[in-house]
Amino acid sequence: MKILLVSTQDYIHHPVLSRHHNIFEILAERHDVHVAHFHVSRCAPRSTRLTVDETTLIPFRSPLLHYTLNTPYHYYAFDRLIDKEDFDIVVAANVLAGSAVIHAAKKHEVPVVFDLKDWFPDSAAAYFKNRFLQDTVRKSVWAITKRNLKNCDIITTVSPSLVDKLGRLGFSAELITNGADTDIFKPADGSPARRELGIKKEDFVIGFCGSIERWYALDEMIRALPALIRYHPDTRLLIVGGSLFTDYQEELKVLVGALGVADRVIFTGLKPYNELPRYIACMDACTIPLAPPQWGDIALPNKYFEYSACGKPIVMRPMPDVEKIGGPDLFVYRTQEEYISHIRTLMDNPPTFSVNPDKSSWKEKSRQFEEIFNRIV
Repeated sequence: MKILLVSTQDYIHHPVLSRHHNIFEILAERHDVHVAHFHVSRCAPRSTRLTVDETTLIPFRSPLLHYTLNTPYHYYAFDRLIDKEDFDIVVAANVLAGSAVIHAAKKHEVPVVFDLKDWFPDSAAAYFKNRFLQDTVRKSVWAITKRNLKNCDIITTVSPSLVDKLGRLGFSAELITNGADTDIFKPADGSPARRELGIKKEDFVIGFCGSIERWYALDEMIRALPALIRYHPDTRLLIVGGSLFTDYQEELKVLVGALGVADRVIFTGLKPYNELPRYIACMDACTIPLAPPQWGDIALPNKYFEYSACGKPIVMRPMPDVEKIGGPDLFVYRTQEEYISHIRTLMDNPPTFSVNPDKSSWKEKSRQFEEIFNRIV
């Protein structure tokens, strides 16, 4: 089968792997998969099994400028590419570039699957601080997304709540959740990473692994640190990741200094995906401090599956779809006091969990996509 993927991000240079990287690299082992290239990120290119097709005319670094000003060229590039390559199916997951490729695919009578991997109106607005800009972006992105959903053949999405949300808006969607690479995310000894980071054996490590952006309330975790240090003097906070398009990480470093806990907080910066399990292994409690309440209502994030596959307790903001899966490894907090209470409980009684991650593997998710492709083609 010949597949064209139009992902939400710069597939080659983006520093953080998405569900599309994990699923379509597996699909490319048995199908001819192409991916559109957007020059948004500036990180070193990653290797890929996919055929990379150039679709950028003006390589703006700002996602807003990049996708807005390149839209006419995107349609031109997709029209030529689809005409030349004779694809069996197109998978679109981008807002503006998604609109362009859907239009081109329909012209050539190629079926389209639209993969809504999060609630785009809110995720796009989250990059802006100004309320007016947020509202403008939210409304504009929803208008385009709604048109994309109407014009595709099948919608897939990541959480039961997002399936329900789309249903209330008049769209039928199929569920394919996120997952984990269970070949590398599994219980392991964290001692080597602790030694590398200067973390003592007796230290209690609260960890976060992911993009350092404002949709994660890492500032609240930092503000809770002095109280936790008073309870357990050997408390550390380990933040693995980096900011992609904002200055949030720099704001957090200023906050750390202002609170006098600079010696207790470790910022590792961005790390290669295959190194993340060794850093998770040295964490005593893993966190998902998802900030916007409306996101929590539809979220089922990758890091939940990755932390779980590593056998770690998870302290998180409310996420109904994660809570439905449940399990003894989940500790849900709504307030700063509840967060501190959960961490203190884990300090006093470190838990252990048995792990059975088979249903959460990316191999299973790629099989589910393949099922849909076979059906629609």
